[in-house]
Amino acid sequence: MTASDPKSDLHRYLKVSREALLWKLDGLPEYDIRRPMTPTGTNLLGLVKHVAGTEAGYFGDVFGRPFPEPLPWMEEDAEANADMWATAEESREEIVALYRRVWAHSDATIEALELDAAGRVPWWPDGRNEVTLHRILIHMIAETDRHAGHADIVRELIDGAAGLRQDGSNLPPGDRSWWEDYRARLEHVAQEAGRT
Repeated sequence: MTASDPKSDLHRYLKVSREALLWKLDGLPEYDIRRPMTPTGTNLLGLVKHVAGTEAGYFGDVFGRPFPEPLPWMEEDAEANADMWATAEESREEIVALYRRVWAHSDATIEALELDAAGRVPWWPDGRNEVTLHRILIHMIAETDRHAGHADIVRELIDGAAGLRQDGSNLPPGDRSWWEDYRARLEHVAQEAGRT
């Protein structure tokens, strides 16, 4: 068995999750990355903007190391859901660059602190808001993966691109015909089950 460093392991999973979320923007025009694909408006660029703000708070304010740039959409008086979509004035390049600056800030916090370093989440209720870096790393991996999963579905709805990474889809091999047959079989099973 090889030795493991828990902080490095958690940090690596966070980095993989970040990259998985970002690549869902690759190759799409502005309209498609902003296009609301669900009844609640879920869109690719909004997911990136949301996760950037969330990560800035968890690895910044929580440990007394605030992210140095203002994020107006994260303020208490901001419009509801302002972090879940990009205005026409907010470019893809700006939001992606912001997310990468958040990564650098977060990575510095992760490197500087031990896993048992104490923090406080001011927006969590008393009695649950005292945390450690370990807990926040797990929380942000879960948060980023959750939204990367949303991005997986949104991207597939836009142009059919699917999978964990561009260089390794983690999906079974199959051409368009195979996937159409597979989906048709699942539809048939769902209809059959719905009749019982």
